[in-house]
Amino acid sequence: MTIDVLRRPGPAERQARAAVAVLFFTNGALFANLLPRYPQIKADLGIGNAAYGLAVAAFPAGAVAAGLGAGVLVRRLGSARAAVASTLLTAAGILVAGLAQSVVLFAVALFLAGAMDAFTDVAQNAHGLRVQRRYGRSIINSFHAVWSIGAVTGGAMAAGAIALGLPLGTHLLISGLVFGVAACVALRFCLPGPDTGPAEEAEAETETETEEESQEKEGARGGGPAPTSRTRYVLAALVLIATAGTLVEDAGNSWAALYLSDALNASAALAASGFIALVGAQFIGRILGDRLVDRFGQRAVARAGGFIAAAGMGLALAVPTVPGTILGFAAAGFGVATLVPAAMHEADELPGLKPGSGLTIVSWLMRLGFLLSPPVVGLVADGAGLRLGLLVVPLAGALVVVLAGVLGSPRRQPAGGER
Repeated sequence: MTIDVLRRPGPAERQARAAVAVLFFTNGALFANLLPRYPQIKADLGIGNAAYGLAVAAFPAGAVAAGLGAGVLVRRLGSARAAVASTLLTAAGILVAGLAQSVVLFAVALFLAGAMDAFTDVAQNAHGLRVQRRYGRSIINSFHAVWSIGAVTGGAMAAGAIALGLPLGTHLLISGLVFGVAACVALRFCLPGPDTGPAEEAEAETETETEEESQEKEGARGGGPAPTSRTRYVLAALVLIATAGTLVEDAGNSWAALYLSDALNASAALAASGFIALVGAQFIGRILGDRLVDRFGQRAVARAGGFIAAAGMGLALAVPTVPGTILGFAAAGFGVATLVPAAMHEADELPGLKPGSGLTIVSWLMRLGFLLSPPVVGLVADGAGLRLGLLVVPLAGALVVVLAGVLGSPRRQPAGGER
């Protein structure tokens, strides 16, 4: 190995890593239990595609509205407690959304659930980074892979509940209780103490740097010249790449089950397979992504992924069949698996920006994909059919192919060494 582990994790660190993995798993599984139920909810409420699209957009709208407040909650409660508290409130919001008797209540419940989900996302990542600092090596990507496993598990649970004829309220209550209890148990094994501890340690370690070293490091991290027009262009392109990834994800979240059940006459249980295929393939892409990026570079991997998403879903829409559409959603999920991490990484490395500024901008603006996609697709679906509305998926893939040039090229690895 070319990079040594700074410290061997002890039992407390290993338990905390498992606890954070549980939090990511529950976060992925909770909302995934609701998604395959969307066609039933839409039918029960008697609403059209446009109204449905606007209603489900309330979830990302809540996440966007609450996103900036997550840091305050983490500082007041601590990352672990904030993650668990918001997980419980997310489960409650999802249950209310599933039982809503009006489209207004449905949208309000989704808005609140989305806000709580945004808090969970920030808090669990913050605690995961605390654990990563204790490990002295990168482990954060493994947590996101576990999130995908949770999403697949939640989708499979929903499909099973539908196949068994389990009432919607009973299904979501069971889901909320199971994953709420899991989150509370995980809290016992999270790292104790305030979240400022690791940062204070790192700050103490850097006190021995010379003034020249500090100035050199600050310049390397963007504390020097102001952003150039090139930097602004690259940042805009990275936002679009990340947003393209979220557009494809939302197509599976909001429309896969509906398209398969309504347009292709798939059974309710089978219709859930579209979402499961997308998230499952995305998980595989995340598992393979690091090695592919190391060998071929972010640019080549993103271009290939954009092409796979565009070609796979484009073919599925051109020749609509149930198996072909499920495979199309799988191709889309696999193709966009590395896009958001790639855009975040490149944004954090941009010259002329303060540390974390590029990452913050990309993370914030990419949520617009989740916010704008449902109503836009719904309006197109009402006017010309959902099949045409889902063209957003191959178009997003094509956009990535065009813009992938702003991403990094392969880095040379030391001879005979590993990353």
